[in-house]
Amino acid sequence: MRAGRFLDNLDVIIDGDLERLIGLRGAKLHVYLLNNNGGEPNAVAGTLQGVDNIEVADQGARVYELWVEQDFGAGSVLTGLYDVNSEFYSTSASDLLIAPPFGIGSELAATGPNGPSIFPSTALAVRLRLGDLDGRYVQVAAVNAEAGSLGDAHVDTDLDSGALYLAEAGWNGPVRLAVGGWRYGEDQDDIRDTTVLGDPAHRQAQGAYVLAEGGFYENDAGLNARAFLRVGLSDGDTTDFEGGWQTGVRLDHVFPSRPDAALSLGLHQGLLSNKARANFRDEGIDAAHAEEGIELTYADTFGRVTLQPSVQWVNNPGGDRDASALVVASLRISVALR
Repeated sequence: MRAGRFLDNLDVIIDGDLERLIGLRGAKLHVYLLNNNGGEPNAVAGTLQGVDNIEVADQGARVYELWVEQDFGAGSVLTGLYDVNSEFYSTSASDLLIAPPFGIGSELAATGPNGPSIFPSTALAVRLRLGDLDGRYVQVAAVNAEAGSLGDAHVDTDLDSGALYLAEAGWNGPVRLAVGGWRYGEDQDDIRDTTVLGDPAHRQAQGAYVLAEGGFYENDAGLNARAFLRVGLSDGDTTDFEGGWQTGVRLDHVFPSRPDAALSLGLHQGLLSNKARANFRDEGIDAAHAEEGIELTYADTFGRVTLQPSVQWVNNPGGDRDASALVVASLRISVALR
């Protein structure tokens, strides 16, 4: 079967120095407005992890992030509507790839009442960081477990669903290394087990991850090569994924005459939990142990326009061993408005 879908994504980002504006030393304001429209390519692809990182279920405009950060020398405190994947469980060497697992591990992305505080809906949060992102650092965050930005149905302020707690410690040198963990303060619904009354049993939702990235080659013509590796695990009771991994390489300045040319290759695998596979078998699906994919993408900038063709191959889409592998081709056109 062949099918096509169109997506659009508009980002408007405003950063303000509050020391210059109102005299608040070491403080800054971040406003991120987002608008998404178009089709839903994954409705055709039928994968568990998605195929495009700008696809949304609810189209329209929203205030994606709105936070204030106060620097106090040894670290900083941030509070407001906040995307946890902007600082937790992220690798810059994977940011050219468009498949969603390269943004954040699926074992965390698939948790929470309506997903954690990541694209496209964030939640109120407080984040504390000690240290320097260019050296050693420790950061922790408490985030409303029910995501909802201005422009969604509502912004939850009463913490009825509790909070998601995250922690990450890392070191930046020639190679960046980090280890992190996450846990929900209130139990989440089990994806399979029920109580004697037939309601979902409640389980502790938690997980951990490790990541590494760094450069491994550079030549006199400017070619720079970086690699990344990430591995995550979860409880496997409250999400379809018990873990996963992503790895790949990014090459910048691929051609000497094209300083913005970049090429990236990535591999990912989402490991299905035993309970998820049992649920699939109940539906008559020959459940695979994992859904996995490969992506190759290239991007180059011409004035204010960036063209980025990409091709993905996805095996066991939807966790179905009998489903044919998918090939997803796309072209992303980005225009800088300033």
